[in-house]
Amino acid sequence: MTQYAIVIERGEDGGYGAFVPDLPGCVAVGKTEADVRRLLREAIALQIAAMREDGEPVPEPTTQVEYIGLAS
Repeated sequence: MTQYAIVIERGEDGGYGAFVPDLPGCVAVGKTEADVRRLLREAIALQIAAMREDGEPVPEPTTQVEYIGLAS
């Protein structure tokens, strides 16, 4: 199973936006975090299917995610 890193951001309006660093242009927005995760999963599948259909190479995931803690 291929896994792509995603970035989820909470907007000022309380909704959520998300994107996939390894798939430029692959984005989703939703009212809840669960909505945006579901929509982004669908967007990833659609983008990869379209790339394959067009004969474009599908990028391998290379983005790594890590959190760095800072003392308060």
